[in-house]
Amino acid sequence: MKQFLFWGLLAVSLHSCNDKKLTEVVEVPLPAAEEKVTLGNPDDVRADPGPFQTIKLPYSYDALAPNIDALTMDIHYSKHYLTYTNNFNRAVETTIYQKSTIEEVLANLDMTNTALRNNAGGYYNHNLFWESMSPDGGGEPEGPLAEAIIKNFGSFAEFKTAFESAASRQFGSGWAWLIVDRTGKLQVSNTPNQDNPMMPQALVAGTPILALDVWEHAYYLNYQYRRKKYIDGFFKVINWENVARKYEAATKTAAPSPRPVAQ
Repeated sequence: MKQFLFWGLLAVSLHSCNDKKLTEVVEVPLPAAEEKVTLGNPDDVRADPGPFQTIKLPYSYDALAPNIDALTMDIHYSKHYLTYTNNFNRAVETTIYQKSTIEEVLANLDMTNTALRNNAGGYYNHNLFWESMSPDGGGEPEGPLAEAIIKNFGSFAEFKTAFESAASRQFGSGWAWLIVDRTGKLQVSNTPNQDNPMMPQALVAGTPILALDVWEHAYYLNYQYRRKKYIDGFFKVINWENVARKYEAATKTAAPSPRPVAQ
């Protein structure tokens, strides 16, 4: 008989909402010991028709092992992320956001709209998380990003300590971020559930350039309760080249203010 871990039964939308379709449970059965685990192919993952589609995973499910194990990546990308994407498309069906970018949706978000808030956040946050990692990642950044880290944190080691602290201190489910704030300064922050620094009312607002998912479904198979070891593993696969590109793009644009969506 298949075994179930409790996190496999978590609802993708943490809070209840009026539309019960948007509180779909991602039920993930784990194989019994005698069963062979067969990984899927990320290229086969397709969202339902809608304005927002899953981004292509830039590596195979097993490419980040042992730091992020293959089965977790498969379940995370093909089940959790796909469900956020489909729920997000359903949440925007009857709104003015159908022709908006995800950044415009987040900047103009009605924070009382739980379905849109949770699923838009889940969609954007995971997109950045996938892009934050690489099989060739790890080490330390170079160039302008490295200089900015030293300027804003004192050293790479002090930045790493601050980021690890933000990820470890996030109670329950949530995210840790490296962001470019509205003054162009680098800051580390964390947010609960699927919130992010681009949303209205963010305690530390700005443009995220690095994201770490600290929901238990992101690490429990490999690390169980040892979140700190998962954070250590994440630093071994960070795609600093991509983070640096996002940093340079963020510093070239003015601080985003909510842009009204065309009615």
